[in-house]
Amino acid sequence: MSQITPTSKRSGTPVHAAVVGLQWGDEGKGKIVDLLTSRYDCIVRYNGGANAGHTVQVGKERYALHLIPSGILSSGKINIVGNGVVVDPEKVLDEIDGLRARGVEVGANLRISDRAHVVMPYHKDQDAALEELLEKRSGKAGASGSIGTTRRGIGPAYSDKVRRSTALRMGDLLDHALLLRKLDAICGLRMAELEALGATVKPLVPKELADRFAAAGERLRPHIDDTVYLLHDQIRAGRSVLFEGANACLLDIDHGTFPYVTSSNCSTLGIPAGSGVPGRMIGKVYGIMKAYSTRVGGGPFVTELLDATGERIRQRGREYGTTTGRPRRCGWLDLVAVKYSVMVCGADAIACTLLDVLSGFDELKICTGYRRADGTVTDRFIPDAERMHGFTPVYETLPGWQRELGTCTDRDDLPVEARRYLGFVEEFVGIPVELVSVGPERTQTFESNERFAAMR
Repeated sequence: MSQITPTSKRSGTPVHAAVVGLQWGDEGKGKIVDLLTSRYDCIVRYNGGANAGHTVQVGKERYALHLIPSGILSSGKINIVGNGVVVDPEKVLDEIDGLRARGVEVGANLRISDRAHVVMPYHKDQDAALEELLEKRSGKAGASGSIGTTRRGIGPAYSDKVRRSTALRMGDLLDHALLLRKLDAICGLRMAELEALGATVKPLVPKELADRFAAAGERLRPHIDDTVYLLHDQIRAGRSVLFEGANACLLDIDHGTFPYVTSSNCSTLGIPAGSGVPGRMIGKVYGIMKAYSTRVGGGPFVTELLDATGERIRQRGREYGTTTGRPRRCGWLDLVAVKYSVMVCGADAIACTLLDVLSGFDELKICTGYRRADGTVTDRFIPDAERMHGFTPVYETLPGWQRELGTCTDRDDLPVEARRYLGFVEEFVGIPVELVSVGPERTQTFESNERFAAMR
């Protein structure tokens, strides 16, 4: 990987970039951010909460990051948790302590927005109670069923952000009197809501919560900052920024498979609101795509494989949630969905991860269209769960390869069938595959400066 920071040919100023998932999350964004970090000065998380997990493997060390940007594993970088993130203060403290215990520096290199909203314990209670109530009443997935959340309180925290009067922000944790005054107003309403949902929880005591989270705020005080000014100061000083998306485009609250989505704009469209940096400043967007498809929770998944092939992909790819440990649903690559995400996110290049997982198959299938219940075919993704009901995949079949890929160091090392597979992706989606990952370690990713020949 090059160590040179990308610059504009026209102005000589740094080109800021973004990394975004093109599927339903878990594409390996953390690994790609970790690899690209050497080229950038600031790494920014702009959405989501501790429901997301980025896994990075450095040699034999495996790190699971939930709120802290992946750039924390590289020295000399500023890591920023932007205002668009909902922060669980106790979770981020656990993460800081865990990293420090493993010898990772966490100090002035971590900044958390004072405007980021706080995930409180009652948000987790609300999340779980609502899911359980919907499951009990409906007994099924659907508009009236449960969403399949991680129950980390993310949705209720974002709901409070929109409600405003019941919201807490990270800056509030630094003022005990203000925090107590706000919790006095919030706790009674919150208990009534939890009781209405049928939750059995201990009474919320404002002073206990204020003491507990003011203490967390004091520990986090060195990290809490006005990150909007911080970012613009860095940009004016000529430093480059890499924006790290959590979740993925197909889970975006506005552009994903609603209602089976997360509660934030996790496409690149969330960057301006979630960081305070205008979108026009982003010069490069890397879209991250697994060589196959996975998703967790409920929702439409046209290429899902509920058979031995799906289980084989799950086992080879270690497809279990970084945050929850629950098994992911697995299926063939859905290029209809990927092409839609490329369009919405304005992706310039693809990083294809986990290509090695597909070794050993005699043939591979790629979805290039959806067949509706009435028999008609569309090549357009429909970001609505109800309207996608009954869709089945239209596949193209490509030959597989038998050789393991873990030692491949450039595109010419790949079997011809693997090059053909990647060339097919480029041809269908319309942008190049610039990065290819063939294993979990940092060293098992290579850069391709040429397009893969489709060889169809």
